[in-house]
Amino acid sequence: MDPDAVARAFVEHYYRTFDTNRAGLAGLYQDSSMLSFEGEKIQGAAAITAKLTGLQFQQCQHNISTIDCQTSGPAGGVIVFVSGSLQLAGEHHALKFSQVWNYLYLGLFFLHRMFHLIPTPQGSFYVLNDIFRLNYA
Repeated sequence: MDPDAVARAFVEHYYRTFDTNRAGLAGLYQDSSMLSFEGEKIQGAAAITAKLTGLQFQQCQHNISTIDCQTSGPAGGVIVFVSGSLQLAGEHHALKFSQVWNYLYLGLFFLHRMFHLIPTPQGSFYVLNDIFRLNYA
C-alpha cells in the first residue's frame, strides 16, 4: 500500500463528494467514527452525516493546497492532514496563502482538516477520526 496514493485518492473523492453530494459521505464513516467540527464533537456515521448535510452553506468549492500523510499502526491505517481553502458560493476573491499559516481573507475561509483512515476487511478504508477547523485571521 502506498499511503501517499491512498491519501490523494481519498482527499479527491472526499472533497468532490462534499462539494456535490454531502449525503454521499455517509459510507466513509462508521458508528465508531468521530468528527470534531469547529470544536463540536460528533460520533457515529448518522450523526456525522446529519451535521455535514445540515451546514448553513449548501454550495462550496474546496481548493486543496497540501496533503500530508503518515502510516498509522500495524493494521495499515493512514493519518491524512489537508490544508487549503473553502470558497463559498457568491464569493469571487483571490486566494491568499502564506507558507505556514492560512488566513481568512474577504469571505474566503482557509481550513485545516485531519483524517485517520482505517482499513476494512473488504480492502477499503473508513474514517475513524475527522477534525475540521476554519482559520480566522
